[in-house]
Amino acid sequence: MEIDSRESEKKFISNPKVIENYSLLHETGVLTFVDSLMRNIHSYKTLLTKGLEIFNHTTTNDIMDATVEQISYHSLPSYVAFLWKPVQNRPDINIRAYHNYGLVDLGLKVNNITPFEDFFQEFPKPVNFKAFAEKLNNDEALIPYQEVQPEVIIPILGPFGLYGIILVGRKIQESEYTEEEMEFLQQLMSFVSQAIKNYLHYEHSLRDVKTGLYNHGFFMARLKEEIAVTKHTSCTSSVMVIDVDKFKDFNDIYGHLAGDQVLEKLAQIIRQSVRDDDIPSRFGGEEFTIMLPHTDISTAKVIAERLRTSAAKMRVLWEGTSLPRVTISLGIFAFDHNSNLEATDILRRADEALYVSKNKGRNCSTVWEAGLFENMPAMALRNY
Repeated sequence: MEIDSRESEKKFISNPKVIENYSLLHETGVLTFVDSLMRNIHSYKTLLTKGLEIFNHTTTNDIMDATVEQISYHSLPSYVAFLWKPVQNRPDINIRAYHNYGLVDLGLKVNNITPFEDFFQEFPKPVNFKAFAEKLNNDEALIPYQEVQPEVIIPILGPFGLYGIILVGRKIQESEYTEEEMEFLQQLMSFVSQAIKNYLHYEHSLRDVKTGLYNHGFFMARLKEEIAVTKHTSCTSSVMVIDVDKFKDFNDIYGHLAGDQVLEKLAQIIRQSVRDDDIPSRFGGEEFTIMLPHTDISTAKVIAERLRTSAAKMRVLWEGTSLPRVTISLGIFAFDHNSNLEATDILRRADEALYVSKNKGRNCSTVWEAGLFENMPAMALRNY
């Protein structure tokens, strides 16, 4: 497209009528106007090309990496930070910040972006942060942002409201962003917002609404993929099944809403205890599963114990008082290319190990191994 633009420009300049009337066209500003149009066409073509590249990325990290590259190329900001809700119906916020194209920790402590919702519904475009702060009129909500001193704040909006915001720091070489740069940011964000929204909508379809963890269907699909990987490599992967001990007591004594609070708090602990590549999911009821790719049994046991102790320490508030201590039981199974098991068989063995943990007195973890049930009563199998 750039070649076509140049050819059109050469054809226009070499036109005999243009050459004959060059002085008049120059004096009246026609040539200057045509030149500006050609530059605008080139800019829009470049924006469209780069925007489509961003739009075609399939993960939020890739989308953000590509966005930072474009913003930095045009204006060289001191930093770019993304704050977004990974699950739209929950206030939890993820933060990813960049400096010189690399990831950095800005020390930004933000729990939610809900206070900005109404403002960006009314003004859905990039805005100077000082002007934003004055119009928002909510000093408390702005406190976490004061130390990083953003220059521009950009909303990511969708049909379900404010999905996230992008903070752009001050320019390294100049003091303020020009009107052209603000326009570029607004145009670029139309691609970025749609790309992020599409990905978050896809992610939402894979999540359990109550806990924000992955749903069981996605867990089983990923488990089958991991089995295929282990069959062609020498790696070991692990699965664990988790159950809240005596969960029925929470529902019977305090009510189902209190029980839901326990599940949501435990899901938060699970997210904090696992790694980025792990797949934590809600199995159903008070049970959870976690797939640990490329993880041997010794590492899986460490993760299980970290999770068990964190759960025992967590405090769950309900109607102004703390609920009784929550404990969990866990079952673990590791598999590799020698296992020759289907996904349901792997999950069943982890579940059998969980059953042993329950019978040992709860609040413990058990690794499945041959002969595990020699001294145990028969257990009822269930469908997966």
